[in-house]
Amino acid sequence: MVWKVLLIILIILVVVLAVLYFLGKRAQKKQEAQQEQIEAAKQSVSMLVIDKKRLPIKQSGLPQMVIDQTPKLMRRSKLPIVKAKIGPKIVTLVADEQVFEIIPVKKEVKAEVSGIYITGVRGLRGALEAPQKKKGFFKRMRLKAENLAKGKQTASKDTKKKK
Repeated sequence: MVWKVLLIILIILVVVLAVLYFLGKRAQKKQEAQQEQIEAAKQSVSMLVIDKKRLPIKQSGLPQMVIDQTPKLMRRSKLPIVKAKIGPKIVTLVADEQVFEIIPVKKEVKAEVSGIYITGVRGLRGALEAPQKKKGFFKRMRLKAENLAKGKQTASKDTKKKK
């Protein structure tokens, strides 16, 4: 009796894994095709970055046509939005996640843009500085504990030397 239940559960797990495998392969093919289209339409543009924020797509200031075309699941998530001045126009663009972190605010950059999507950024005058990553809670606590331990060790050594 127990073996039958375990066998049924095993069969269901195998079917679920097979379905996920094929869906993953299909999604990967779609993503590769989209990446090829982005690479084909890419242009190099010099722009002055005014502001950058993570905003929900409805508050981003993107054209209504773009908002309507986004999938319903994506409408709640926050996108990396960049406001920039390209020539005489102020434009709202969406940045790639990796690129968003290194985009400097209120500086001029040379960006690779595909439609309204920023795929790459280079500094116009010198290299761009990557911002320091924030340390996690546990890493900060561990560093504080280590510093306290070092402080106690040096304090105890100082008192021994004085005696």
